[in-house]
Amino acid sequence: MSRGRHSARASAALRRLSEDDPALGALALWCAHRDAEGVPAAWTDGATIFYGPDFEDLGLHEQAGLAAHQILHVAFRHAARSKAMALRLGQGFEPRLFNIASDAILNETLTRAGHALPRPAVLLAPLLAEALGEREPAPLARWDAESLTLALATGRGGQGGGKEGAKGRSAAQKAQAHAHEQGFRTDLRPGGQGREAPAPAPEAEGETAAEWQGRIARALAAGRAAGRGIGALDMVLADIPRSDLPWEVVLRGLITRAVLRRPAPSFQRPTRRWIAGESDARARGRPVPGFEPGLAPVQPVARLAVAVDCSTSIDDARLALFAGQLAGIGRRTGAEVHVIAFDTEVQGVRQMRGAAWEEEIRSLPFKRGGGTDFAPAIAAAAALQPAAIVVLTDLDGPAGPPPGRIPVIWAVPDAPPRTPGFGRVISLAR
Repeated sequence: MSRGRHSARASAALRRLSEDDPALGALALWCAHRDAEGVPAAWTDGATIFYGPDFEDLGLHEQAGLAAHQILHVAFRHAARSKAMALRLGQGFEPRLFNIASDAILNETLTRAGHALPRPAVLLAPLLAEALGEREPAPLARWDAESLTLALATGRGGQGGGKEGAKGRSAAQKAQAHAHEQGFRTDLRPGGQGREAPAPAPEAEGETAAEWQGRIARALAAGRAAGRGIGALDMVLADIPRSDLPWEVVLRGLITRAVLRRPAPSFQRPTRRWIAGESDARARGRPVPGFEPGLAPVQPVARLAVAVDCSTSIDDARLALFAGQLAGIGRRTGAEVHVIAFDTEVQGVRQMRGAAWEEEIRSLPFKRGGGTDFAPAIAAAAALQPAAIVVLTDLDGPAGPPPGRIPVIWAVPDAPPRTPGFGRVISLAR
C-alpha cells in the first residue's frame, strides 16, 4: 500500500493517532506518507500525504490531528471528487472553494471526535453561519463537499433557499474571507503540485468510491467497538464517498434512450431473406412465403424539448452546467433540441443550431423573476411532438396535466420539496 520511503516526520504522529483513534489508524494504512520540502505543513494529492518542515514545529497532538485531516482527505476521495467536479462545472469551478468546503467538513468531524488541530481552523458550523447565514444542529449529516461548494458558489442553502441569484458571489467571497481569517492554506492538490511532489501513483486512480466505502465502514466499526475516535461519533457523515451515479450520467442515459433512433419496419422494403425465399418458391412451384418487411434506411431525427424555468431559483452556475450537458447530449445523439424559456407563460422557443450550444443556451433572453406555471411550457413542448421533455426548475409551481405518453424529466437544483404527479425527478445537488 505504501509507495516510496515512509515519512520520518509523521511517524510519531501516526503512532499517536493509531492509539487515540482506531478508525483513523486503520485508514492511515491505506495512505502513503512521505516527507517533502518547500511545501506547507501537510498536503495530499489524493493518494500520498506529504509532510513539510513546518509539520515538525507543531506539538504532537496537533501533528496527529493534522495527519488525521489529510487521511480523511484521502479516504473521502476529495482529490478525485474535486477533479470530477471540475470536469462537470468547467470554468465555473473554483478549486479553492471546494478545498475550503472539504476542510470545513473534516475539521468539524475531527473536532467533534476530540482531536486537536492547529488553530485557528475552518469549521463547518461557523462557515455556514458566516457565508450562508445558516445555523444547524447537525450540519455533518446534511452537507457533503459538492453540495457545500455549490451552495457557497451560488449563495443558496441546500433546502431550496430563497431566490437569491445576486447573492452567489457575495457568499463565495464571505467564505473566502472567513477561511483567510482562519489561516486556511490550500492542502488539496489533485495535480501533484510542489517541488518535491512526484506525479500521483497510477494505481491510486483505480481506487473507487465503493472500495473506500468498504474501508471506511470497517474502520468506523473498529472505532465503535473501541468506543473512541471518529468511530464513536453518534452521527451520520454525509461526506463519506458514495458509489451512486452522478446526476448527469442518469440524465444522459434517460435522454439517450428517449431520442435513440430505432430502425422502423418498412413494407416498401422486403427483407433479403424473403426475397430469396420468394424467388426459390416460384422456381420450385411452391407457395410464396409470407411477406417480411425490411427496415427503413432513413429515420426522422429525434426531437428533444427543454423547458427552462426563468425564475431566479435557477442560478447561472447551474444553468451553465445544465447547458453543457444538453449540448453534449445533442451532439452525441444528433437530436434536434428546442429550448423553451418560461415562467408563468412561455417567453420564447428557440431551436439550437451551430457548435457553441453552451453559449447559445446561456445567451437566451431569460427574464428572471416572477412566478412559475408549468402547464403552458409543457403544452408548448408537447406541441413539438418530442421524444422527451426535460424541465430545469425548482418545482415551485403547479405541474398541470401530463403530456400524454411523452416522457418528462424534471431536473431540479436541490432535493425537491415535492414531486409532481408524473415524470422522473433528478436532483442536481451533487
